[in-house]
Amino acid sequence: MPSSTETLLERARPFLRGELQSIDENLPSLVGVLQSVGAGECWHKHGSFLHHLLDIYRILTLWKAPHSVCLCGLFHSAYSNSYVNLAIFDPSTGREVVRRHVGHQAEALIHLFCVVPRQPLIHDDLLFHYSDQELVQHLAESEISLRNAKEKGVFDGEEGWRKKLQGLVPAEGVEVKHIRTGEGVHVSRRIVAVFVMMTMADFCDQLFGFQDVLFDNRNGRLEFSGNNLEALWPGDGKPGLWLNSISRMGAVYNLIAREEEILIEQKRRKVGGVVVDVERNDDIELVLPPVFDDCTKVLEAEDQIVARDLYWEAVCERGLPTKVEDLLVGCISKNPFVGEPYVVLSQVCLTEGKFEEAEKHAEKGLRLLLEWGCPWDKRTSWEGWVSWTRVLLMKAKDKSWPQTSWGILNLGLVK
Repeated sequence: MPSSTETLLERARPFLRGELQSIDENLPSLVGVLQSVGAGECWHKHGSFLHHLLDIYRILTLWKAPHSVCLCGLFHSAYSNSYVNLAIFDPSTGREVVRRHVGHQAEALIHLFCVVPRQPLIHDDLLFHYSDQELVQHLAESEISLRNAKEKGVFDGEEGWRKKLQGLVPAEGVEVKHIRTGEGVHVSRRIVAVFVMMTMADFCDQLFGFQDVLFDNRNGRLEFSGNNLEALWPGDGKPGLWLNSISRMGAVYNLIAREEEILIEQKRRKVGGVVVDVERNDDIELVLPPVFDDCTKVLEAEDQIVARDLYWEAVCERGLPTKVEDLLVGCISKNPFVGEPYVVLSQVCLTEGKFEEAEKHAEKGLRLLLEWGCPWDKRTSWEGWVSWTRVLLMKAKDKSWPQTSWGILNLGLVK
């Protein structure tokens, strides 16, 4: 495998093996705390609440988020929040219990995440103010602005992308209302960014076709405008139309991160050194999730719909290998950002004896699966997709593939 994919695999291996203590020596006991309060008995969208919490921790860890942010992901709805009623800890009496286990900084993030109105904060007051084209344009402009700031010391606060972002999320942060008490709550701009990234992880782990039916998300923009109470869980298991929304969140997150980096560079040049403003949460690093080419691309809603439908036809209706291959190639041309279409295409190529092509597609699919840390096609688990892809990659390198059904069932060992 390419060195970059091997590095990703090494980072993911403890999760694949269940070696929680090698990730964080306190992680087994933290999971035990969640188990003891019944997280494994609660339903959550695509499985149990416990599995969801562990998945979010895994995604954020693979994205190299700060430790306190990963712990926030592990306990992110433990006091309940604006989306779900899952208060496995009483916010009036259980904060000290949580603080004792995760530390002050992580518990403060957890509590804040559970009391802010996330739908207005992330979507209504931020994400929905940008069109896809505007985000693409602002990403290009902000890259130039950041380069000018670092290389030339040029800082222009009147640039269009900066003025718009500052109007939505000022440098001093925003004030929101506590979801239960109605009191004002201050959220720094860096914490807004952290919550955008956490929402990316949260949504990509739990969303699939069921929510598309529930909210009538036929346009693929995830605007939560529908109200189909008759939607039956879990539905047909079709991959959900959430990628446009996540790509938009990633773009907004990247814009905030770049604006913050410009601000810090300007301060550094002014005082002759790095100044960490704890009140602004400057001590929390804003890392870029690797998805959508490090949050630099926006997937158009229509493209994700076409790609999803081509993929679903390929895996469900089947037909001649050449037709399935054409469907998957068409899917990837519209949406090259998820791993499963490459994985299925790799198997098709193996069946036809196209071993070099199969190897190329399996490597690409594996890298994307490891970058996401969760599956797009949730009919099977992330661990299942990763292990199956590694089997395909191994067989492609060996230039061999079973010629009988029993031979397929005999597969499984990953060297």
